[in-house]
Amino acid sequence: MDKLKELLSRCKAAVSITVNDHRNVYESVETYLHDREGWECPPEIEPDVRAKMIETDTVIEVQFYPDTPVGFYSVYHYDLDAALDEALACLNS
Repeated sequence: MDKLKELLSRCKAAVSITVNDHRNVYESVETYLHDREGWECPPEIEPDVRAKMIETDTVIEVQFYPDTPVGFYSVYHYDLDAALDEALACLNS
């Protein structure tokens, strides 16, 4: 909960967490992620993380707007705690 609170306090606009949205549209993890690769801000997912997402059928997306309601980051993972770590690392770089 502390990581989420920190992320919320450091963002000037929205923070959203979506879990397993691919299941709402009957897509596999592979298809769901592939469809997002053409977006303006494609997710950069390490191959081992992508493989674990597929293996566990789990997609966690943390989308956050640190500076304005226009520019955002998206982090994808299979583990919420790790996704929040990655989001905070984006703000620290």
